[in-house]
Amino acid sequence: MPERGDSVIYHNPKCSTSRKTLELLRDNGIEPEIVQYLKTPPSRAELIELIDDAGIEVRAAVRKREPLYVELDLASASDDELLDAMAANPILIERPFVVTPKGTRLARPLESVREIL
Repeated sequence: MPERGDSVIYHNPKCSTSRKTLELLRDNGIEPEIVQYLKTPPSRAELIELIDDAGIEVRAAVRKREPLYVELDLASASDDELLDAMAANPILIERPFVVTPKGTRLARPLESVREIL
């Protein structure tokens, strides 16, 4: 996990919300560390920390529209099963997570990131 003084975006450059979130950070004078989480996925422990710090449920951190979500039959999965699936298949991680010295947010909706700028 990043140091508390750092800002980080868990980014997917193909995602418009992720690109808009990065732009919002830069527009506010923040040049975050960019972690392309599909290339460098967070560990299961890091996922737990991001989700806990963001104050959301594990299920809120899963991309339900991803075909793999249906293929793996995750609709009725437990939190532990969801975490295992996200750790093994980072495409299932909802994006983007943003960490600043003021906190952690999942940028869904994008405006939630403003709380930690």
